[in-house]
Amino acid sequence: MWLDLSATRPSQGYHTCNFTSIIERESEAHYMAGSDHIPNALLVIDIQDSFKATPRWRDRNNPAFEANVLRLIDGFRAAREPVFYFLHSDKDEHFSVASPYYRLMDFLAPREGEPLIHKTSRNCFTSTNLLQQLLERHVGRVTISGIQTEQCCETTARVAADLGFDVDFVTEATLTFPIPKTLEPGSEVLPVDEVVERTEYALRRRFARICTVADVLVRSALQPSA
Repeated sequence: MWLDLSATRPSQGYHTCNFTSIIERESEAHYMAGSDHIPNALLVIDIQDSFKATPRWRDRNNPAFEANVLRLIDGFRAAREPVFYFLHSDKDEHFSVASPYYRLMDFLAPREGEPLIHKTSRNCFTSTNLLQQLLERHVGRVTISGIQTEQCCETTARVAADLGFDVDFVTEATLTFPIPKTLEPGSEVLPVDEVVERTEYALRRRFARICTVADVLVRSALQPSA
């Protein structure tokens, strides 16, 4: 079921589609109910075998990606914070829902109560009911991980910030590839380090806090017990 947008009607004291006000009111209500903890949701974005179906998988960055994502998942589970997984589908044959590659990578194993959400937009909100699910859980902060750093991860961070969420962008728990300027052979290529640097420059202090896995786990008291 999709979020009931009737709560944003001006007659109820909101500007139309002022989601920031809704999120602030949800957080205030959660606090008034006796909790001083505002939940933080981990978004595990598009970590799917579709990316492994083409030769560019060999050009991926971040060899520690899988381990870093698992550290985040373990930390959020230990703290009983929500974890959401996403699969992306589009016209690319390997991203078709009918493709055998349209599945989470095998190092991921969602547990009961950890939703797997299917999306068709670059960000995780526009084509899903994620916002409704976050509001139902009184979430005030989202933590971004997944593939690709500058596409679905960055876009989700921007939209989340505009909706009023605090955003932690964990670059070392994202992955991406070099970007060719054109599809012609021999095209100029933007190196992956520059892709990552530009993403961090664009997001920092505007849309998200750029942080490490350790930053998230320590600051949010999410460090799993020994």
